[in-house]
This record gives sequence, C-alpha cells and structure tokens, in this order.
Amino acid sequence: MTGTVELSAGFADKVTSAQATFRAVMQAMARPGKLQRLDAELHDVPAPLMPATAAIALTLFDHDTPLWLDAAAKTPAVTRWLRFHTSAPLVEAPEAAAFALIAEPHRMPALDRFALGSNDYPDRSTTLVLQLESLEEGAEFELSGPGIRGMAALRAPLPESLVSQHEANHALFPRGADLILVGGDTIVAIPRTTRLVAKGGN
Repeated sequence: MTGTVELSAGFADKVTSAQATFRAVMQAMARPGKLQRLDAELHDVPAPLMPATAAIALTLFDHDTPLWLDAAAKTPAVTRWLRFHTSAPLVEAPEAAAFALIAEPHRMPALDRFALGSNDYPDRSTTLVLQLESLEEGAEFELSGPGIRGMAALRAPLPESLVSQHEANHALFPRGADLILVGGDTIVAIPRTTRLVAKGGN
C-alpha cells in the first residue's frame, strides 16, 4: 500500500503546478541568491526527496534527461517514483547526467566529475540539485555576478569544499555546472556565472 501511495503522489493540477514551478526555477536562475518558494502541494513524496526537489523533477525531468542520484537519494522508493512520473533514465556516471539529485552534499563527488559542457555547447552540462537542511541558517556567503545588484546574501550549510570547487567552476565560463539548492519547499540558484564566497573572504 505504501508503494501505491508514493507512486500516485504527483501534482494535483499538473499543468498549472508545472508552469508555476518552471517560472520559479527560471526566476531563481535569473536572480541568483534570491529565495523562491515552490507551492506545489506535494506531501507524499518518498524520503529523502524534499517537496521542492520533487516539484523540480516533475517539471524538468523526462525521458531525454539522464539523471544521476547520490547513494542517499537512490532508494527503491525514490527510483520507482522518479521512473513512474518522469521516465528519466538513471545513469551510473556523474559525467553522463543532465541532472543530479544530491541528498547528502557533504558526500557528493567533486564538481569536475559532472558534465561541464564545452565552449561550443555549454548547455551540455549537469545541473545539480542539492538538498540542504536550511536555506536560512548556516554559514554566511556573498554572491555576485549577473542578475545580482551589488551583492546577495545567502545562509546555508554548504560544504566548504563545494565553495572552493564552485570558484574553479565559475572560472570555466561559459563551461561549468549550475547549482540549485533546495530546503523544504524553497530553492535558490547558484549558476556558473555567479561568484560565491564565504562572508569576509576574498
């Protein structure tokens, strides 16, 4: 019975919810550092997926988007739910993924293990969806770059290694991976064009 409930959980209003989620993700990418709330009303998604992660999956994943899951996210319930609702093919190699779902960012592979695109095809890169305990508590960071007037502030429990890796990722532009951070039903984007530094850093 539990599996049936998990598989049946999706958008109540598929078109409206998908459109709203897509707009929120695009707004997050256009305005890095600004929190966006996804009101998708998804309450029965399988753990450890968060509601916003599930909404992103239902909106952006399909049979043409290879998906990589970290060990924490790759549970039987999650893989069944994703296959049923999105048909996204699961891949074993991070560099083969169009999207990656990371439930444990502190144990994630290095960013350069994922697809970074090329100068001719920068869109052929991986978008990483990282689940965090909070997007309002934790270490303080400053973001700058396109879409940000001056500086934007972010508080989140990001792994220290990810911050230094993103600096190298930022330097690869137009190549590089994009990050979407998820906390519950809220997201914030850190695209490759954005510089991310710990507050008080250089």
